[in-house]
Amino acid sequence: MTLAWGSPWPVPRTAWGLVVDGGHEPRLEIRFCAAEGGARIAYGTVGDGPPLIVPPAWISHLELSWQDPAVRAFLLPLAARRTVVLYDKPGCGLSDPWPGQTLDTSVQVLRTVADHLGRERFDLLGVSTAAVTSLAFAVRHPERVGRLIVYGGYADGSRVASPQVREAVLGMVRAHWGLGSDVLADIFMADAPADTKAHFARLQRGTATAEFACELLEQCYEACVTDQLHKVVTPTAVLHRRGDRAIPYRLGRDLAARIPDAQLVTLPGRSHFPWAGDSAPVVRAVLNHLGETPGPPERRSVDDVLTPRQLQVAALVADGLSNRQIARRLGIKERSAEGHVERIRQRLDVRSRAQIAAWWARNR
Repeated sequence: MTLAWGSPWPVPRTAWGLVVDGGHEPRLEIRFCAAEGGARIAYGTVGDGPPLIVPPAWISHLELSWQDPAVRAFLLPLAARRTVVLYDKPGCGLSDPWPGQTLDTSVQVLRTVADHLGRERFDLLGVSTAAVTSLAFAVRHPERVGRLIVYGGYADGSRVASPQVREAVLGMVRAHWGLGSDVLADIFMADAPADTKAHFARLQRGTATAEFACELLEQCYEACVTDQLHKVVTPTAVLHRRGDRAIPYRLGRDLAARIPDAQLVTLPGRSHFPWAGDSAPVVRAVLNHLGETPGPPERRSVDDVLTPRQLQVAALVADGLSNRQIARRLGIKERSAEGHVERIRQRLDVRSRAQIAAWWARNR
């Protein structure tokens, strides 16, 4: 198999689909299901427990995203307690094209994936543009959604940016997708290190054409569920970083105010995507709303022996990253990364980073 921008990457195959290995971590198992009209939708699962479906937030590629340690460090603490379900948007990654995508299309694709899993009821984590999809699904199918988490979301895409800004962004992407993908990466991942932004810019260019990226941006700007929010009956938490550079915080606050009994959780940071910058507070907020807050260390169970932040650090140690690299990846100081590694060593009662990696390989 060849990556979209030309790097060879062998992927082991199974009789059911693809298996993407993150080194010492759990594998992302990729399978396919057929939507109406025959379009094949690629979806991936990782972890154990009740399902948590995470629709695609933007341009997606299951294989390439799983290569990013920051993405894995965000998802794996969730996968320690839930079966995390991801999928590629039609026309992106491994999924077939589906001309004329709309909000109705997005809801239909989500329902297709859920039906294929054989799950009548599940939890939803709607990130960015997927927040609108998740909210619309929860209104149309309230019996199927147990809990709903909306991160970096909005109700009315026309309020995301002024008409002048929207026109400028679309024009830039159409005229120079290379520059446009770099600018979008900087907006979406303001607190991420340069190599993480560069990886995401390549993912955007390798997964979507400039025209398709514009189509998705226009869909973002046109989507609106404002008149449906009062119908949401699912227990809902609205998570938003105060300095979000892509979707202003005021839109998240307004969203929480319009959804009956919704909880607003204000988080620090400027990055739009939850895995960019310091993702530990996002992980804690998601687990808390799901009723999966980690127990005290003395329980010493596989899932609860480390905090969500320590699970992230352990994953990066297992990936072979140094304290300095871990600090850059998570947007923290090197001294803090060193402290986390030492506390992990003490909690696991091991002496070396290699033993931390071995523990991760055995238990995660």
